[in-house]
Amino acid sequence: MLTQEQMDFFHREGYLVIQLLVSADEIAFMREAYDRIFSQQAGRDAGDQFDLAGADEEGVVAGLPQILSPSKYAPELLDAPFRGKALEIAQDLFGPAAHYGGDHAILKPAGHGAPTPWHQDEAYWSEEFDHEALSVWIPLQKATVENGCLHFLPGSHRLAVLPHHCIDNDPRIHGLEVDQIDTTGAVACPIPAGGATLHHCRTLHYAGPNTTDQPRRAYIMGFYGEGRKLETPRDHTWNRQKQTARQQRADRRPLS
Repeated sequence: MLTQEQMDFFHREGYLVIQLLVSADEIAFMREAYDRIFSQQAGRDAGDQFDLAGADEEGVVAGLPQILSPSKYAPELLDAPFRGKALEIAQDLFGPAAHYGGDHAILKPAGHGAPTPWHQDEAYWSEEFDHEALSVWIPLQKATVENGCLHFLPGSHRLAVLPHHCIDNDPRIHGLEVDQIDTTGAVACPIPAGGATLHHCRTLHYAGPNTTDQPRRAYIMGFYGEGRKLETPRDHTWNRQKQTARQQRADRRPLS
C-alpha cells in the first residue's frame, strides 16, 4: 500500500497523510452507522460512550463525545474493505506481525466541539511496555483546521512518554494533555473525506475545536507491532488519579 518514500517519511517524522483510503460509498455507509450509534449514545451504560473532554455528567451536553469499540455497536463496520487496506499499511510499517488492535470514534459537534489537547496516545496505555502502535485516523467529511483536523509535531515519536495530566487538571475527565511541550514546527494536516492520517503512538498530536456549522466525525483504528516489556515500568500516575463517571459505569457492567 505504501511507497518506500512514504514509509521513510513515517519513520522519520512519526506521521503520514494518505489522500485516499476509503471510497465514497464506504464513507456514506460509515456515516450512517456513525450517526446512528452516537444518536443512541451506544455503549454509555457500559462505559464505552463518554465525554472525552468533560466531566461526563448526565444531562450535560458533551463537548467531545467518544465511543470505544464502535464496531461492537455497528458490526457492519467490520466487513468494510478499508480495514484490509489499513492492515496492509500497518504491516508495511511494522512488519507482517502487525495486527488490528481495536477502534474508536470521536465526534466534534457542530459549533461547540471541544479541542483535543496535545498528547501522546501511549500515555493512556500500560506502563509495563514500550508499545509499537499505529493509529489510522479517518474523517467522514472533509477535515479542516476550522472543524478539527489533526496537527502533529514532527519527530516527536522519538521522545519518551512525557508527563501528562487530566484535561484542566480535573480527575473527573478521562482525556489527557501533556504537561509541557514546545509546539514550534507543528504541522496541520487537513484532508478530504476518505483520506487518512497515520501516526505513531508516541507522536504528539492535537485537534482544534469545531467552529463550523457541521459535525466533525472521525473514525480511528489501532494496529500493533511488536512491543517490548520494560524491565522497570514507567509511572503513569495521571491514569491512576482519574475518578471518572465512565470508569464507574464500566465497573458496574455485568460480566458477559
